[in-house]
Amino acid sequence: MPDYSAFGITFDGAHAEYVTVPAAALEQGNVIEIAEAMPAEEATLAEPLSCAVNGLRVSRVEVGDVVVVFGAGPMGLLNMMCANVCGACAVGMVDVNGARLKKAQELGASWTVDSTQQPLPEAIQSRTGGRGADVVILAAPVGALQKLAIDLLAPFGRLCLFAGLARGDSQVTLDTNQIHYKNLIVTGMTGGSPRDYRIALRLMETGKVKARNIVSDVFAMKDLEKAYQAAMSGKGLKVVLKG
Repeated sequence: MPDYSAFGITFDGAHAEYVTVPAAALEQGNVIEIAEAMPAEEATLAEPLSCAVNGLRVSRVEVGDVVVVFGAGPMGLLNMMCANVCGACAVGMVDVNGARLKKAQELGASWTVDSTQQPLPEAIQSRTGGRGADVVILAAPVGALQKLAIDLLAPFGRLCLFAGLARGDSQVTLDTNQIHYKNLIVTGMTGGSPRDYRIALRLMETGKVKARNIVSDVFAMKDLEKAYQAAMSGKGLKVVLKG
């Protein structure tokens, strides 16, 4: 995408008191009003939630689907909560962190799997009646899981590569015969559109997605270093900075 640009990616914007918003952003509807009743620390989650909205759309999650989300971090949890809103009959979470899996259960996961305790193919088959998952969302940046996910999908299943891999480590061998004969769809996604952002705000405003429940720490701007330490430790979930 040669014309792609974003605050914090192609030009500075994070932690600044003031930023210049390009005219093109206004023209495209990228400036969106937030309801006064919404707490600031919750409003900060509209952007990550918009990414989950985008991921669920490209995954074509339908009523009655069995969805499996790999990675019970903040983004995986948002995907799980969105899948429940979309009408999935079951949403399973896979991770290696017991505390995060417990949080996933509290937030609505139908079941969880600690992949250090049980082989994943066996675990998924036993929880889907031997059929496999209709949708697998990979919110964990692990190449081996991309390959494994193909095996875990039911016929006509969809795989969403929600998390990107590290630069220089993104070459993964997939069994394309499985994609062919099982009629699978493999799709990627990144970010969210202004429309996704507005949907994310509505989901939070109506309480359909309680995104605030993934906030583990709130720091004042003066404690910026502590906030980064908390985020990098991996012990919590979403860390929010509040002015």
